[in-house]
Amino acid sequence: MANEQNTKAASGTMTPRRALIASVTGYAMDGFDLLILGFILTAIKHGLGLSDAQAGSIVTWTLLGTVAGGIIFGQLSDRFGRIRMLTASILVFSVFTGLCALSQGYWDLLAYRTLAGVGLGGEFGIGMALIAEVWPAHQRTRASSYVGMGWQAGVLAATLLTPVLLPYIGWRGMFLVGLLPALASFAIRHSSSEPENFVKAKPETVSFGSRFAELFKDRRTACASVGVLILTSVQNFGYYGLMMWMPDYLSKQFGLSLKQSGVWTAATVIGMTFGIWLFGQLSDRFGRWKIFLLYQVGAAIMVVVYAAQQNIVAVLITGAIMGIFVNGMIGGYGALISDLYPIQARATAQNVLFNIGRGIGGLGPLVVGAVVSQYSFSIAITMLMAIYILDILATLFLLPKLNGGEELHTQK
Repeated sequence: MANEQNTKAASGTMTPRRALIASVTGYAMDGFDLLILGFILTAIKHGLGLSDAQAGSIVTWTLLGTVAGGIIFGQLSDRFGRIRMLTASILVFSVFTGLCALSQGYWDLLAYRTLAGVGLGGEFGIGMALIAEVWPAHQRTRASSYVGMGWQAGVLAATLLTPVLLPYIGWRGMFLVGLLPALASFAIRHSSSEPENFVKAKPETVSFGSRFAELFKDRRTACASVGVLILTSVQNFGYYGLMMWMPDYLSKQFGLSLKQSGVWTAATVIGMTFGIWLFGQLSDRFGRWKIFLLYQVGAAIMVVVYAAQQNIVAVLITGAIMGIFVNGMIGGYGALISDLYPIQARATAQNVLFNIGRGIGGLGPLVVGAVVSQYSFSIAITMLMAIYILDILATLFLLPKLNGGEELHTQK
């Protein structure tokens, strides 16, 4: 009997590999769900009789829901445990994603998507905190980049599968497909225990208010928090502004079919995936803040280059290169935030800072759409250069120059 219990305990031990699988699978599911909206918005609009503004707001309110979910689940994770709250967040996300398939009009779909966003909001921060507490500190950025690649794997799956499945199962069926990875992720997480470092930190002794206070406890930490918020806002604004409108742009500008648009979008996603992986590799070797600057400069240049292309083959190539820089930076956020705050407030910081950035980023599709309606997609993309310049300034003047394994909260 004793041996059986020991075996069971060992099977539930949180190892680096198990933490990575749990975080990657959940984030892949999130990426899949969000990007299918870019492909099925037109079908939803026609099916429910929505206006363009209503259709666009479905994406925005999903992202705004992540802000509330980030605050709620970040706090609960720092108090009650990483695995427990990951499981709860995935359950909330799963239920309301499934309910989207039953929507009869704008308002019930908006409610389901917003509440699904609440569950989704817990995913990133808790998963990144889990990685930080299980993986060695000097490999933290690399491990965080693998989680970011999980998101891109989900996005790539949505890019390739949605054009194939949508004609047969419709937009309601696509929401049900998005439910399946959630159930698989739920099962994986349910079999794991809490990280030893988290248990030793005695999170029950820290109050809810003091966790928020950790984000602004002194001038250096406050500047870092503002800097991270700028970085995550720019990241999400550029990402969603591009990805939600790219299929429509490729269709109208170059006459590509839905399937062809999926292939061209997939090239950009592949570039993004490679960029995330490369960010983790370079950061652990040469210093994270230097690689952030490299990517930010690259993003500012490549959005202008991409927008200027008139040849469809050039769009394919420059889209992949643009993807490397525009989304590759997400490979460093998890490790950066983990290094800035102590274990007892780590998930709170991850979820609050990233998901407020995601909420601000939710304005990206609306702003890009407004510029497109008045001018063109090319002009809208070119204007994104300004936000990456803001990113550069935040990295230079607000963020501490930490390298992998250095933690701000342990420094005098």
